[in-house]
Amino acid sequence: MKKVLLSFAFTALVAGGAVAQEKPKTKVAAPQEQAKNGPVLTFEATEHNFGDITQGDVVEHTFKFTNTGTQPLIIERVDVTCGCTTPAWTKEPVMPGKTGFVTAKYNSAGRLGQQKKAITVHSNAADGAKYVYIVTNIKEKTASAKN
Repeated sequence: MKKVLLSFAFTALVAGGAVAQEKPKTKVAAPQEQAKNGPVLTFEATEHNFGDITQGDVVEHTFKFTNTGTQPLIIERVDVTCGCTTPAWTKEPVMPGKTGFVTAKYNSAGRLGQQKKAITVHSNAADGAKYVYIVTNIKEKTASAKN
């Protein structure tokens, strides 16, 4: 019985020593930390709700962003999901700490009900494309009441 207990104690000591000999795992930098070494596109808000609008209204919103990285940020292109949305954006490089914009003009002609349109911003930021959204509820245009 003593031999069995001693062998268990010895095995536990050897196993504990082997575990203690493992190298500590190196900490891998989070993508956010890695991205801070280059340009970083940080929007003030990523969604804008126009609320209720009337069919045929044209509305516009400007999304403001800051380059929170360490190198100049260049917006390469801005994609929209349909022809109802027209984008505009800062064309020149945005230096670290400076601001820029992406504007979305939305034409509600021919549309009704809840709408959520994605705008994809492609830049040289390390974390890839960013998305901003415009949201609205389009009400049917009513004819003026005649007396």
